[in-house]
Amino acid sequence: MKKVMKTVGIALIVVATITAIAVGVILGKTVFVKHPELNGEPEIGKWYRITPEGTISSDGSEWHGLIRVGTENKVVVYFFGGGASINGYTSEHGKEFFATTAQVQDFVAFGGIGSTSEDNPFRDWTFLVLPYASGDFHSGTGEYHYMDGSKENVVYHNGYNNYSAFMDAAMPYVGNPDTLLVTGFSAGGFATSLLADDVIDRFPSAENITVCVDSSLLLYDGWHATAEELWKTPSIISERLISDNLVLDSLTALHNKRGDTVKILFDCSCRDDTLQEYQAYIRTGTMTKSKENGDLFQQDLTEMVDGLRKNIPGVGIYIWKYKEDPETHNTQHTIISSNVFDKLEDDVSVADWIYAAVKGDVQSHGLKLLR
Repeated sequence: MKKVMKTVGIALIVVATITAIAVGVILGKTVFVKHPELNGEPEIGKWYRITPEGTISSDGSEWHGLIRVGTENKVVVYFFGGGASINGYTSEHGKEFFATTAQVQDFVAFGGIGSTSEDNPFRDWTFLVLPYASGDFHSGTGEYHYMDGSKENVVYHNGYNNYSAFMDAAMPYVGNPDTLLVTGFSAGGFATSLLADDVIDRFPSAENITVCVDSSLLLYDGWHATAEELWKTPSIISERLISDNLVLDSLTALHNKRGDTVKILFDCSCRDDTLQEYQAYIRTGTMTKSKENGDLFQQDLTEMVDGLRKNIPGVGIYIWKYKEDPETHNTQHTIISSNVFDKLEDDVSVADWIYAAVKGDVQSHGLKLLR
Protein backbone atom coordinates (compact mmCIF):
# COMPACT_ATOMS: atom_id res chain seq x y z
CA MET A 1 0.00 0.00 0.00
CA LYS A 2 2.83 2.41 0.87
CA LYS A 3 4.41 1.71 -2.51
CA VAL A 4 1.12 2.42 -4.28
CA MET A 5 0.62 5.65 -2.33
CA LYS A 6 4.15 6.73 -3.13
CA THR A 7 3.56 6.06 -6.84
CA VAL A 8 0.29 8.00 -6.76
CA GLY A 9 2.01 10.86 -4.94
CA ILE A 10 4.77 11.03 -7.53
CA ALA A 11 2.18 10.96 -10.32
CA LEU A 12 0.27 13.83 -8.74
CA ILE A 13 3.46 15.85 -8.38
CA VAL A 14 4.30 15.23 -12.04
CA VAL A 15 0.77 16.27 -13.13
CA ALA A 16 0.91 19.37 -10.94
CA THR A 17 4.32 20.28 -12.34
CA ILE A 18 3.18 19.85 -15.93
CA THR A 19 0.05 21.90 -15.20
CA ALA A 20 2.10 24.65 -13.58
CA ILE A 21 4.47 24.74 -16.55
CA ALA A 22 1.54 24.90 -18.98
CA VAL A 23 -0.09 27.71 -17.00
CA GLY A 24 3.23 29.51 -16.84
CA VAL A 25 3.66 29.24 -20.60
CA ILE A 26 0.14 30.57 -21.19
CA LEU A 27 0.62 33.46 -18.77
CA GLY A 28 4.00 34.18 -20.28
CA LYS A 29 2.34 34.65 -23.65
CA THR A 30 -0.58 36.68 -22.30
CA VAL A 31 -0.83 38.81 -19.15
CA PHE A 32 2.91 38.66 -18.39
CA VAL A 33 4.00 39.71 -21.87
CA LYS A 34 5.94 42.96 -21.71
CA HIS A 35 7.13 44.48 -24.95
CA PRO A 36 10.54 46.22 -24.85
CA GLU A 37 10.84 49.98 -24.59
CA LEU A 38 11.59 51.66 -27.91
CA ASN A 39 15.10 53.07 -28.02
CA GLY A 40 16.47 54.11 -31.39
CA GLU A 41 14.97 52.92 -34.66
CA PRO A 42 12.27 50.24 -34.38
CA GLU A 43 12.63 46.89 -36.10
CA ILE A 44 9.91 46.36 -38.70
CA GLY A 45 7.14 44.09 -37.44
CA LYS A 46 8.22 44.14 -33.78
CA TRP A 47 6.14 45.49 -30.91
CA TYR A 48 7.59 48.15 -28.60
CA ARG A 49 6.45 50.24 -25.68
CA ILE A 50 6.63 54.01 -25.67
CA THR A 51 6.38 55.48 -22.16
CA PRO A 52 6.18 59.28 -22.42
CA GLU A 53 7.26 61.27 -19.40
CA GLY A 54 4.35 62.23 -17.14
CA THR A 55 1.84 59.66 -18.41
CA ILE A 56 -0.03 57.81 -15.68
CA SER A 57 -2.69 55.16 -15.12
CA SER A 58 -5.67 55.91 -12.88
CA ASP A 59 -4.06 54.16 -9.91
CA GLY A 60 -0.85 56.18 -10.22
CA SER A 61 1.20 53.45 -11.92
CA GLU A 62 3.06 54.01 -15.18
CA TRP A 63 1.17 54.14 -18.46
CA HIS A 64 2.57 53.35 -21.89
CA GLY A 65 1.48 53.05 -25.48
CA LEU A 66 2.52 50.43 -28.03
CA ILE A 67 3.90 50.71 -31.55
CA ARG A 68 4.58 48.26 -34.35
CA VAL A 69 5.98 49.68 -37.59
CA GLY A 70 4.74 47.93 -40.72
CA THR A 71 5.88 47.70 -44.31
CA GLU A 72 2.86 49.48 -45.81
CA ASN A 73 2.38 53.26 -45.73
CA LYS A 74 -0.81 52.83 -43.73
CA VAL A 75 -1.61 53.29 -40.04
CA VAL A 76 -4.09 51.94 -37.49
CA VAL A 77 -4.68 54.00 -34.35
CA TYR A 78 -6.17 51.46 -31.97
CA PHE A 79 -7.84 52.25 -28.62
CA PHE A 80 -8.23 49.47 -26.04
CA GLY A 81 -11.29 49.19 -23.81
CA GLY A 82 -11.90 48.19 -20.21
CA GLY A 83 -14.93 49.72 -18.50
CA ALA A 84 -15.73 53.27 -17.47
CA SER A 85 -16.15 55.69 -14.59
CA ILE A 86 -19.23 57.87 -14.89
CA ASN A 87 -19.48 59.35 -11.38
CA GLY A 88 -17.66 59.72 -8.09
CA TYR A 89 -18.74 56.31 -6.82
CA THR A 90 -17.36 54.48 -9.86
CA SER A 91 -14.10 56.41 -9.60
CA GLU A 92 -13.72 55.50 -5.94
CA HIS A 93 -14.42 51.81 -6.66
CA GLY A 94 -12.21 51.74 -9.75
CA LYS A 95 -11.44 48.04 -10.27
CA GLU A 96 -15.12 47.16 -10.00
CA PHE A 97 -15.86 49.34 -13.02
CA PHE A 98 -12.74 49.90 -15.13
CA ALA A 99 -9.12 48.91 -15.72
CA THR A 100 -6.90 50.92 -13.41
CA THR A 101 -3.45 49.97 -14.75
CA ALA A 102 -1.88 49.44 -18.16
CA GLN A 103 0.69 46.99 -16.81
CA VAL A 104 -0.85 43.75 -18.11
CA GLN A 105 -2.36 44.75 -21.45
CA ASP A 106 0.53 44.32 -23.92
CA PHE A 107 -0.64 40.88 -25.05
CA VAL A 108 -3.96 42.26 -26.36
CA ALA A 109 -2.12 44.09 -29.13
CA PHE A 110 -1.09 41.00 -31.08
CA GLY A 111 -4.53 39.37 -31.13
CA GLY A 112 -7.43 40.06 -33.46
CA ILE A 113 -6.93 43.01 -35.76
CA GLY A 114 -3.36 43.47 -34.51
CA SER A 115 -2.28 39.93 -35.37
CA THR A 116 0.05 38.86 -38.15
CA SER A 117 -2.34 36.15 -39.31
CA GLU A 118 -2.50 35.54 -43.05
CA ASP A 119 -6.23 36.25 -42.75
CA ASN A 120 -5.52 39.77 -41.52
CA PRO A 121 -5.52 42.43 -44.26
CA PHE A 122 -3.98 44.89 -41.76
CA ARG A 123 -1.02 42.70 -40.76
CA ASP A 124 1.56 44.86 -42.56
CA TRP A 125 0.18 48.22 -41.41
CA THR A 126 1.80 50.34 -38.71
CA PHE A 127 -0.09 50.10 -35.41
CA LEU A 128 -0.26 52.78 -32.73
CA VAL A 129 -1.98 51.25 -29.72
CA LEU A 130 -3.49 53.01 -26.70
CA PRO A 131 -3.92 50.70 -23.67
CA TYR A 132 -6.73 51.78 -21.35
CA ALA A 133 -6.32 52.53 -17.66
CA SER A 134 -8.08 55.85 -17.03
CA GLY A 135 -11.84 55.17 -16.87
CA ASP A 136 -12.52 58.20 -19.09
CA PHE A 137 -12.75 56.77 -22.62
CA HIS A 138 -9.18 58.03 -23.21
CA SER A 139 -10.48 61.60 -23.05
CA GLY A 140 -9.67 63.03 -19.61
CA THR A 141 -7.16 65.50 -18.23
CA GLY A 142 -8.31 65.53 -14.61
CA GLU A 143 -7.87 64.14 -11.13
CA TYR A 144 -10.63 62.95 -8.81
CA HIS A 145 -9.80 63.39 -5.11
CA TYR A 146 -11.73 61.68 -2.31
CA MET A 147 -11.25 60.77 1.34
CA ASP A 148 -10.96 57.17 2.56
CA GLY A 149 -11.19 57.71 6.30
CA SER A 150 -8.39 60.15 7.08
CA LYS A 151 -6.49 59.35 3.87
CA GLU A 152 -6.89 61.35 0.67
CA ASN A 153 -6.85 59.26 -2.50
CA VAL A 154 -6.48 60.37 -6.11
CA VAL A 155 -7.86 58.79 -9.26
CA TYR A 156 -6.13 60.02 -12.40
CA HIS A 157 -8.53 60.43 -15.30
CA ASN A 158 -5.66 61.36 -17.61
CA GLY A 159 -6.61 59.44 -20.74
CA TYR A 160 -6.39 62.41 -23.10
CA ASN A 161 -3.05 63.52 -21.68
CA ASN A 162 -1.69 59.97 -22.12
CA TYR A 163 -3.02 59.71 -25.66
CA SER A 164 -1.61 63.10 -26.69
CA ALA A 165 1.84 62.46 -25.22
CA PHE A 166 2.02 59.03 -26.84
CA MET A 167 0.97 60.33 -30.26
CA ASP A 168 3.54 63.11 -30.08
CA ALA A 169 6.25 60.57 -29.24
CA ALA A 170 5.17 58.01 -31.84
CA MET A 171 4.63 60.27 -34.86
CA PRO A 172 8.34 60.54 -35.83
CA TYR A 173 8.32 56.79 -36.54
CA VAL A 174 5.19 56.87 -38.71
CA GLY A 175 6.18 59.00 -41.70
CA ASN A 176 3.44 60.33 -43.96
CA PRO A 177 0.84 57.57 -44.37
CA ASP A 178 -1.70 57.74 -47.16
CA THR A 179 -4.28 55.61 -45.31
CA LEU A 180 -5.61 55.82 -41.75
CA LEU A 181 -7.90 53.55 -39.74
CA VAL A 182 -9.05 54.77 -36.31
CA THR A 183 -10.68 52.02 -34.29
CA GLY A 184 -11.20 50.62 -30.80
CA PHE A 185 -13.33 48.21 -28.82
CA SER A 186 -15.70 48.85 -25.90
CA ALA A 187 -14.35 51.88 -23.99
CA GLY A 188 -11.89 52.17 -26.87
CA GLY A 189 -14.82 52.37 -29.27
CA PHE A 190 -16.25 55.26 -27.27
CA ALA A 191 -12.77 56.81 -27.46
CA THR A 192 -12.71 56.26 -31.22
CA SER A 193 -15.88 58.31 -31.60
CA LEU A 194 -14.65 61.03 -29.23
CA LEU A 195 -11.09 61.34 -30.52
CA ALA A 196 -11.27 60.42 -34.22
CA ASP A 197 -11.33 64.07 -35.27
CA ASP A 198 -8.26 64.79 -33.13
CA VAL A 199 -6.46 61.74 -34.55
CA ILE A 200 -7.27 62.73 -38.14
CA ASP A 201 -5.77 66.19 -37.59
CA ARG A 202 -2.45 64.48 -36.77
CA PHE A 203 -2.28 62.75 -40.18
CA PRO A 204 -2.62 65.48 -42.83
CA SER A 205 -1.10 63.20 -45.49
CA ALA A 206 -3.83 60.55 -45.10
CA GLU A 207 -6.45 60.91 -47.80
CA ASN A 208 -8.11 57.53 -47.22
CA ILE A 209 -9.65 57.62 -43.72
CA THR A 210 -11.92 55.10 -42.01
CA VAL A 211 -13.31 55.24 -38.46
CA CYS A 212 -14.69 52.05 -36.89
CA VAL A 213 -16.41 51.87 -33.48
CA ASP A 214 -16.67 48.36 -32.01
CA SER A 215 -19.22 47.55 -29.30
CA SER A 216 -19.87 50.95 -27.76
CA LEU A 217 -23.40 51.89 -26.73
CA LEU A 218 -24.42 53.24 -23.33
CA LEU A 219 -27.24 55.73 -22.85
CA TYR A 220 -26.73 58.25 -20.04
CA ASP A 221 -28.19 61.73 -19.63
CA GLY A 222 -25.08 62.86 -17.77
CA TRP A 223 -22.37 62.27 -20.38
CA HIS A 224 -21.71 65.97 -20.91
CA ALA A 225 -21.43 66.68 -17.19
CA THR A 226 -19.24 63.61 -16.61
CA ALA A 227 -16.88 64.62 -19.41
CA GLU A 228 -16.60 68.21 -18.21
CA GLU A 229 -16.68 67.81 -14.43
CA LEU A 230 -15.24 64.34 -13.68
CA TRP A 231 -12.88 63.60 -16.56
CA LYS A 232 -12.03 67.24 -17.42
CA THR A 233 -12.26 66.39 -21.12
CA PRO A 234 -11.15 69.22 -23.44
CA SER A 235 -14.19 71.36 -24.25
CA ILE A 236 -13.73 70.93 -28.01
CA ILE A 237 -14.61 67.27 -27.43
CA SER A 238 -17.17 67.51 -24.60
CA GLU A 239 -19.21 70.24 -26.31
CA ARG A 240 -20.36 67.68 -28.90
CA LEU A 241 -22.18 65.67 -26.22
CA ILE A 242 -25.73 66.97 -26.40
CA SER A 243 -27.84 63.85 -25.78
CA ASP A 244 -27.75 60.59 -23.82
CA ASN A 245 -25.89 58.84 -26.68
CA LEU A 246 -22.20 59.78 -26.62
CA VAL A 247 -21.22 57.76 -29.69
CA LEU A 248 -24.11 58.97 -31.85
CA ASP A 249 -23.37 62.60 -30.88
CA SER A 250 -19.65 62.24 -31.60
CA LEU A 251 -19.94 60.38 -34.90
CA THR A 252 -22.64 62.76 -36.11
CA ALA A 253 -20.38 65.72 -35.31
CA LEU A 254 -17.50 64.00 -37.12
CA HIS A 255 -19.63 63.48 -40.23
CA ASN A 256 -21.02 67.02 -40.12
CA LYS A 257 -17.48 68.39 -40.04
CA ARG A 258 -15.73 66.08 -42.49
CA GLY A 259 -18.51 64.73 -44.68
CA ASP A 260 -17.75 61.87 -47.03
CA THR A 261 -13.98 62.31 -46.64
CA VAL A 262 -14.26 59.97 -43.63
CA LYS A 263 -15.93 56.56 -43.87
CA ILE A 264 -17.74 55.76 -40.60
CA LEU A 265 -18.44 52.22 -39.37
CA PHE A 266 -20.23 50.85 -36.31
CA ASP A 267 -20.43 47.23 -35.17
CA CYS A 268 -22.00 45.62 -32.13
CA SER A 269 -23.18 42.31 -30.78
CA CYS A 270 -26.99 42.21 -30.92
CA ARG A 271 -27.47 41.52 -27.17
CA ASP A 272 -24.12 42.59 -25.76
CA ASP A 273 -23.69 40.87 -22.40
CA THR A 274 -21.33 43.47 -20.94
CA LEU A 275 -22.92 46.65 -22.25
CA GLN A 276 -26.34 45.58 -20.96
CA GLU A 277 -24.77 45.09 -17.52
CA TYR A 278 -23.29 48.61 -17.46
CA GLN A 279 -26.56 49.98 -18.82
CA ALA A 280 -28.36 48.30 -15.91
CA TYR A 281 -26.01 50.13 -13.53
CA ILE A 282 -26.81 53.45 -15.18
CA ARG A 283 -30.52 52.69 -15.04
CA THR A 284 -30.80 51.08 -11.57
CA GLY A 285 -27.49 51.53 -9.73
CA THR A 286 -26.77 47.80 -9.82
CA MET A 287 -24.64 45.79 -12.26
CA THR A 288 -26.90 42.92 -13.33
CA LYS A 289 -27.26 40.57 -16.28
CA SER A 290 -30.62 39.21 -17.42
CA LYS A 291 -32.76 38.42 -20.43
CA GLU A 292 -34.80 41.53 -19.70
CA ASN A 293 -31.68 43.69 -19.78
CA GLY A 294 -30.74 42.07 -23.06
CA ASP A 295 -34.17 42.87 -24.48
CA LEU A 296 -33.76 46.52 -23.50
CA PHE A 297 -30.28 46.65 -24.99
CA GLN A 298 -31.45 45.16 -28.26
CA GLN A 299 -34.12 47.87 -28.49
CA ASP A 300 -31.58 50.59 -27.66
CA LEU A 301 -29.26 49.19 -30.34
CA THR A 302 -32.05 49.28 -32.91
CA GLU A 303 -32.69 52.94 -32.14
CA MET A 304 -28.94 53.64 -32.21
CA VAL A 305 -28.59 52.14 -35.69
CA ASP A 306 -31.64 54.08 -36.87
CA GLY A 307 -30.02 57.27 -35.59
CA LEU A 308 -26.71 56.54 -37.28
CA ARG A 309 -28.35 55.77 -40.62
CA LYS A 310 -30.44 58.93 -40.40
CA ASN A 311 -27.58 61.25 -39.42
CA ILE A 312 -24.84 59.62 -41.50
CA PRO A 313 -26.38 58.33 -44.74
CA GLY A 314 -23.23 56.47 -45.85
CA VAL A 315 -22.56 54.73 -42.53
CA GLY A 316 -21.60 51.04 -42.50
CA ILE A 317 -23.24 48.79 -39.89
CA TYR A 318 -22.31 45.25 -38.80
CA ILE A 319 -24.57 43.65 -36.16
CA TRP A 320 -23.44 40.19 -35.11
CA LYS A 321 -24.31 37.33 -32.78
CA TYR A 322 -21.71 35.09 -31.12
CA LYS A 323 -21.58 32.87 -28.02
CA GLU A 324 -25.26 33.29 -27.18
CA ASP A 325 -26.18 32.40 -23.60
CA PRO A 326 -28.89 29.69 -23.73
CA GLU A 327 -30.89 31.28 -20.91
CA THR A 328 -30.61 35.05 -21.41
CA HIS A 329 -29.79 34.93 -25.15
CA ASN A 330 -27.22 37.64 -24.45
CA THR A 331 -24.11 37.60 -26.63
CA GLN A 332 -20.37 38.22 -26.63
CA HIS A 333 -18.97 41.69 -26.00
CA THR A 334 -16.47 43.12 -28.55
CA ILE A 335 -14.87 41.43 -31.53
CA ILE A 336 -11.93 43.28 -33.09
CA SER A 337 -9.46 42.16 -30.43
CA SER A 338 -10.44 38.49 -30.74
CA ASN A 339 -12.48 36.67 -33.40
CA VAL A 340 -12.50 39.48 -35.95
CA PHE A 341 -11.85 36.98 -38.77
CA ASP A 342 -14.90 34.79 -38.07
CA LYS A 343 -17.53 35.09 -40.79
CA LEU A 344 -20.47 35.73 -38.49
CA GLU A 345 -22.95 37.42 -40.83
CA ASP A 346 -23.54 37.03 -44.60
CA ASP A 347 -20.33 34.96 -44.81
CA VAL A 348 -18.36 38.17 -44.15
CA SER A 349 -16.05 38.73 -41.18
CA VAL A 350 -15.73 42.03 -39.37
CA ALA A 351 -12.16 42.27 -40.71
CA ASP A 352 -13.50 41.76 -44.26
CA TRP A 353 -16.13 44.43 -43.64
CA ILE A 354 -13.64 47.00 -42.34
CA TYR A 355 -11.17 46.33 -45.14
CA ALA A 356 -13.91 46.62 -47.78
CA ALA A 357 -14.72 50.07 -46.39
CA VAL A 358 -11.05 51.06 -46.48
CA LYS A 359 -11.09 50.13 -50.18
CA GLY A 360 -14.19 52.25 -50.73
CA ASP A 361 -16.97 49.68 -50.43
CA VAL A 362 -18.97 50.55 -47.28
CA GLN A 363 -21.38 47.72 -46.47
CA SER A 364 -23.93 46.75 -43.83
CA HIS A 365 -24.55 43.27 -42.43
CA GLY A 366 -26.69 41.61 -39.74
CA LEU A 367 -29.48 44.18 -39.59
CA LYS A 368 -31.94 41.32 -39.29
CA LEU A 369 -30.70 40.81 -35.73
CA LEU A 370 -32.20 44.12 -34.61
CA ARG A 371 -35.66 44.24 -33.01
